[in-house]
Amino acid sequence: MDPVASGVSAEDLILATEQMVRFVRRSATTGGLSTAASATLSRLSREGPLRLTELARAEGVSQPNMTQLVTRMERAGLVRRTADHTDGRGVLVEATDPGVEVFRRRRAERAAALEELVAELAEPEQRAVLIALPALARAIEDRQARS
Repeated sequence: MDPVASGVSAEDLILATEQMVRFVRRSATTGGLSTAASATLSRLSREGPLRLTELARAEGVSQPNMTQLVTRMERAGLVRRTADHTDGRGVLVEATDPGVEVFRRRRAERAAALEELVAELAEPEQRAVLIALPALARAIEDRQARS
């Protein structure tokens, strides 16, 4: 990336990305979830049941913190703990039907907010966003697959 040729530095891009992520996150209000609870519910809804240790590692938090979060989410009816049939000692955490519904509604709220934001751009900028964001997502997936 040549910041001189484009007039946009990596610092400019990260600031723009942070603003966009904050805007989209704030737009999701269903369930009144914290960022950590929303991310955890999202992961469980997309990936299916996970062990508590896997969930904590994937979300970058300690196991005690994830245990507390899962307990709160369980009390709210968003997740449940079930036996791991592959290991009788293990416990899996999975999203409940109401939890999946909260996840879907929050995702729809975020999508609507992003659509509104993109609609405010000029048509060439809209095309650029529609090309750039999926391309960045693919680059992230490729990087994760290699590691």
